[in-house]
Amino acid sequence: MIFKVFFQESKSQVPVREKTKTIFVEGESVRDVRRKLKEYPYNIEFVGPIDGAFLEYEKLNEDFKVLEI
Repeated sequence: MIFKVFFQESKSQVPVREKTKTIFVEGESVRDVRRKLKEYPYNIEFVGPIDGAFLEYEKLNEDFKVLEI
């Protein structure tokens, strides 16, 4: 399953909507995705699964890339 992860680039950075970034990660569950991203310096705000029409919409974006860890 593909998950969309909203994050700040630094664990010490306060979440600000304008600075929030997203990545897509393949995993079995939210816990699995968080475990995979544990070694990255990200301040993770939210991890949510995407599929169906939502996934197809995201694929239309030229920057869509699934991070394989």
